[in-house]
Amino acid sequence: MVQSTASVILRDIRKSFGAMEVIKGIDLVVEAGEFCVFVGPSGCGKSTLLRLISGLEETTSGVIEIGGRDVTDAEPSARGIAMVFQSYALYPHLTVRDNIGFGLSLAKLPKDTIRAKVAAAAEALQLTPLLDRKPKALSGGQRQRVAIGRAIVRDPQVFLFDEPLSNLDAALRAQMRIELSDLHRKLGATMIYVTHDQVEAMTMADKIVVLNGGRIEQVGSPMELYNAPVSPFVAGFIGSPKMNLYDGKAAGEACATYGIRPEHLRLTADSPRWTGTVRHVERLGADTIVYLDVPGLGEMVVRADGEQFPRVGSSCGVAPLPGREFRFGPAA
Repeated sequence: MVQSTASVILRDIRKSFGAMEVIKGIDLVVEAGEFCVFVGPSGCGKSTLLRLISGLEETTSGVIEIGGRDVTDAEPSARGIAMVFQSYALYPHLTVRDNIGFGLSLAKLPKDTIRAKVAAAAEALQLTPLLDRKPKALSGGQRQRVAIGRAIVRDPQVFLFDEPLSNLDAALRAQMRIELSDLHRKLGATMIYVTHDQVEAMTMADKIVVLNGGRIEQVGSPMELYNAPVSPFVAGFIGSPKMNLYDGKAAGEACATYGIRPEHLRLTADSPRWTGTVRHVERLGADTIVYLDVPGLGEMVVRADGEQFPRVGSSCGVAPLPGREFRFGPAA
């Protein structure tokens, strides 16, 4: 099943609550069919921005266009969007079939139309064998898929997701990331997804929008943000474990901030650039994460080969891989 799809354009969007401005002039284009992820720490404005697009919050100023239409003042129901929240909000007394089709029943669509739409959504979400179950008989991931199915049957031009996987355990979140990516490919629909989890952003997005304090810090593909972050904020937010960031002068560099990713450091006894004391070691199988205390810099995290197990309390030399260092800002 293929959905209709539309671009989303934001022009100088601002939102204030009283005297506090929380969205501070956002300009953004989400192309039709893109999977766009808003990412950033708590309080950065990502959920507020999503609610402005949905019409659940009114803009203070600016223009929102969906599919070429100015919907800035339109009701949520007139925007061609469907929203999926953290909470599944399923009706416990209704079957999966009736939960998915509930909105269509309220709209008094013909029963044959409802049946066909529910069947198509259930097939896309692998829910067909579960259509006669009640929500209490479903896993968390299955309940989330039912909530997504309820959105699909409305044939929206744009799907909006507000941290939909945050209530799931780690293994189920990983599985749902794959399922949502598969769904995006099947539907070809525009999807805007809010998360604080950079792993979700990196693994699902066509385009990532990094928000910081109500402003856009950087927009780009996952690998553009990983390979060419424009600021220490983006550099520290994208990547896991996060980039090591230090005062440039302390790191011996003529810049305001020096950065090096854990995976771009190697443990070495041969002409190390820094030497530190091993504080903690995490053995992950394929990788070993080593936490060092480096005089003058503080903590340094190294992603080493899984065969390397330095002893806690031992001294280790560290060197950066050539060409993988980051220098931000002018000389301090």
